Amino acid sequence: MDQEIKREIIMENYLHPHNKETTNDGEYLKVNSNNESCIDNIDLQILIKSGRIKDIKFNGEACAISTASTSIMIKELINKTIPEALDFIHDFEAMINENEYNKEKLGEALVFDDIFKQKNRKTCATLPYKGMIKALEEYQKNHN
Repeated sequence: MDQEIKREIIMENYLHPHNKETTNDGEYLKVNSNNESCIDNIDLQILIKSGRIKDIKFNGEACAISTASTSIMIKELINKTIPEALDFIHDFEAMINENEYNKEKLGEALVFDDIFKQKNRKTCATLPYKGMIKALEEYQKNHN
C-alpha cells in the first residue's frame, strides 16, 4: 500500500473515527486500555450476542495512531465470531511484530504494516487490540 494512501486512511479514521460514542446499555462489556507512557486512554464497549461481535463503541483520549487503529479495528471486527476476531487480532499482532501474517485478512489494518519502524508507535497501534483481547477473554470466561 502506497504511503500517501496509508496516511489518508489513518487521518480519515483519526478525524472521523468509527463508533466514537458511548452507551449506557448494560449488555455491553466495558474494558479500558491505556498506555502508561502517554495520554492514550481508551474505553471500549463491546456487544457480543451468541458468540458474535454485534457492536463496538469507544471513547477516550488518544493520539492519531491509537484513535485510527481503534476505528479501523472496530470496522474490521464487527460481525465476526470470537474465534474470527481472535484470529484477526493474532494476524495484526504478527504484522506489528514483523512475523508472518495473512495480509488478506487485515483489510484497512494493513496501514500499520510498517509501524515497527517506529517502536514507540507499536504501543499506540496495538492499544485497542489489547483491550479487545481482555474483553473477549472475559466474555469467554463467563460464557463457557
